[in-house]
Amino acid sequence: MEYRDYYEALGVARGASQADIKKAFRKLAREVHPDKKPGDKAAERRFKEINEANEVLSDPDKRRKYDTLGADWEAYSRAGAGAGAAGPFGAGGPFAAYGFGSAPGAGNVRYEFRSSGDAGAFSDFFQAFFGGEMAGPGGGASRAAPGGARHGRVAHGAVEATAELDLEEAFHGTTRLVAVGGKRLEVTIPRGVDTGSRVRLAGRGGDGRDLVVVVRLRPHGTYTRRGADLERELPISLGEALLGGEVPVATLKGRVLLTIPPGTQAGRSFRLTGQGMPHLRGDGTGDLYVRVRVVLPTALGEEAAAAARRFVELAQQPDPRATRHSSSTQ
Repeated sequence: MEYRDYYEALGVARGASQADIKKAFRKLAREVHPDKKPGDKAAERRFKEINEANEVLSDPDKRRKYDTLGADWEAYSRAGAGAGAAGPFGAGGPFAAYGFGSAPGAGNVRYEFRSSGDAGAFSDFFQAFFGGEMAGPGGGASRAAPGGARHGRVAHGAVEATAELDLEEAFHGTTRLVAVGGKRLEVTIPRGVDTGSRVRLAGRGGDGRDLVVVVRLRPHGTYTRRGADLERELPISLGEALLGGEVPVATLKGRVLLTIPPGTQAGRSFRLTGQGMPHLRGDGTGDLYVRVRVVLPTALGEEAAAAARRFVELAQQPDPRATRHSSSTQ
């Protein structure tokens, strides 16, 4: 693969923050997603390009290596970032004679190959990221993988890999690169996947085995997922809670306006139909549930405090702590 300027691909400066990178990726992913431009090969290539750029720049460790190596990035990746050259499978390593190459891919994907079903037999696994590790007979490893990658395993004769995705990637669909048998395979992850979803490539795991990519979603800072539905919190002002109004709400599809009725209480939940996750099987999408949080003004000046006291007197609000029925016990 030829060297690409990932910053240029996302249209951000080299000093861009992680938030800026995520924002740029979301915007571009919506614009060039193949579902919006069916049959447009240029859009498909562009979509793959921005996914690859985001995969590197959104991971601090990968980004640091990319910033350091620049145009040598791909050569470094093929060499295994020292894990193939200086690791156990590289030149001079104890397993070099077995012909295991160090051809890691990208995208927080790992895979494992076992030579037999015997739990005590020799087992090797490779990390399709930067570097590799050697697993013992129990499948354990000496260290955790960078960027949140996790171990793969062989189950029912299929080679399994684990791919970690952001919620936005699960919403729009994305791709991952997996290194198998010295080749880099591009795996298409469909829209709507969730933790535990499995993408199977028949016969692509080597020696006639299937390759199965198991999806794991990273926690999101704004949304909580419940199946195809999403939940999020929305702060609103005292004035919006008391008098109502239209409040902008960011969704994974874009910005929408939510009508807040007068007298909205804190904690009230609103349902935005069709603003959740796409269904993995079949058409349609889930819903987005927005729970409001009322933010009160602070540091009132004398005039504002006087007006607030006058308002409280005029409102004549009942004691919210009073019980509805008097108790016979003291």
